[in-house]
Amino acid sequence: MAKQPRPLRGKVVAVTGGARGIGRATATALLRQGARVAIGDIDPELAGRTASELGSGCVALELDVTDGESFARFLDAVERELGPLDVLVNNAGIMPLGPFHEETDRTATRQLDINVHGVIIGTKLALARMRPRRSGHIVNLASYVGRVPFKGGATYVASKHAVVGLSYAVWMENRDVGIEVSVVMPGVVNTELGSGLASTRGIKVVEPEEVADAIVEALRRPRIDVYVPRSLGVIWRIGAVLPARAGMLMSRLFRSEGVLSDADRTARAAYEARAAGAGPSPAPEADEPADRVEAAS
Repeated sequence: MAKQPRPLRGKVVAVTGGARGIGRATATALLRQGARVAIGDIDPELAGRTASELGSGCVALELDVTDGESFARFLDAVERELGPLDVLVNNAGIMPLGPFHEETDRTATRQLDINVHGVIIGTKLALARMRPRRSGHIVNLASYVGRVPFKGGATYVASKHAVVGLSYAVWMENRDVGIEVSVVMPGVVNTELGSGLASTRGIKVVEPEEVADAIVEALRRPRIDVYVPRSLGVIWRIGAVLPARAGMLMSRLFRSEGVLSDADRTARAAYEARAAGAGPSPAPEADEPADRVEAAS
């Protein structure tokens, strides 16, 4: 007999990078389920507007996921305003694209700080709250490229492989104490981060609401791996048993090999400019934007 889905009404959920994209869609879907949601974002003004638009049950808080003290203050405020933390959604991330040999060290460091260290920090802090209560669920936003590498975004691919591996290891360490972990692996998502990326035979563009619905489903019926769309899981399982060269041929067959490298640079220009200023970082140079962004993964 199938297990009954877990109700989310009254659950306290913290969503990082929640002011836009997948984060906003996830907050919306959770509020619809009756959860109480805190969105954390590096842009407190945008987060405030988002929370106001989403209405009752949603609060906005400033958060720099790369700063442990900032993350701790965020979760303290979540519990102070909404109650004990039930769910953390590690969603914040950036995706600069381009040939690896042209990538600056500063760009690589930013991606790892936000996409990897931010997830590590948040996961540790959440576990410190959840383990004593023997209850909780951590959702980490990775990407399908965390399973299957693509050219044109090597450091981003590496960061998402790290999130997948981290999520599985944390799940194995904590499942016996009542902690659930899910790693979400969407393909191309119709958000600013995914701008300029096209659908292919193997990877179709999905809406952030589809990712949000998959997250809600994983919370109601817990599972470790969440592919969006689900067909990506089938494609990965087929590719996983093939030799590397055969896997590359399959990518060419599905026309997915260039999903990152063939991105429309003009369409991505605005996002890339904002992502170039993502923190933490030293003071921006004269030719760089001063704003900072944490977009949905």
